[in-house]
Amino acid sequence: MTLSHQRTDHIDPVGQEPGTSAGDVTSLPVALATFSRYGSPRLLVTAATIAVVARLALGFGFGVGWSRWDPVALVVVATMVPLVEWFVHRLILHAPAKRLGSLVIDPGAGHRSHHLDPSSIPNALLRPVDAALFTVTNAVLAVVIVWPLLTVVGAAHRFGPVVTAVAAALVALTHYEWAHFLFHTAYRPKSSRYRRLKSNHRLHHWRNEGYWLGVTSNGGDRLARTLPKTKSDVPASPTARTLGVDPAEDAPSR
Repeated sequence: MTLSHQRTDHIDPVGQEPGTSAGDVTSLPVALATFSRYGSPRLLVTAATIAVVARLALGFGFGVGWSRWDPVALVVVATMVPLVEWFVHRLILHAPAKRLGSLVIDPGAGHRSHHLDPSSIPNALLRPVDAALFTVTNAVLAVVIVWPLLTVVGAAHRFGPVVTAVAAALVALTHYEWAHFLFHTAYRPKSSRYRRLKSNHRLHHWRNEGYWLGVTSNGGDRLARTLPKTKSDVPASPTARTLGVDPAEDAPSR
């Protein structure tokens, strides 16, 4: 279950310039080295690893065994990932700023920075604080969805499968961060699926921001009919880079 990114001001967590541009990332070794320099990948990989190890430890060493409900939990999370990606991207990150009195609510400010400068690696990644927030959010969402479902179907033991769901949700979030990072570099994926996903994501940035909203999956786009057969099926959007907001007016919010 995934969310999306905010700008990182082009500085890594220890205050050093990473020094690798998107165009320099042409191979997986360089991609991994560059990816690991930033705080959000470190945090997400750590959180996902802890969750997976915790489930394995519970299953093999602490009596919280495996059951037929563990695969069910995995299927539920896998089904939710494309829906969450589409929903967050379209309805939250592309939403205009709202003013409530003196308070400005603008969850899309960082996303607009990303659209303005899609070749910026830092802008394509979560800030560490956002990565931490999304880690907690995804874990809670997995529990809120899977626990009641297992209760309804009469699963006798729910704790193990719920931990499985949390681990899967955090792995999915880490996968999102990695895939999104790769799609904004010069690296050409080896598999046809990831080449297609990269192509679709780049069309979202350079053709029309209202389409190709999925990143690791286009399942949400298929359901919402925002996955054109060809790019010529939708017009080139003049607001693909700005999301309809004047950069000069937007500057104070970023």
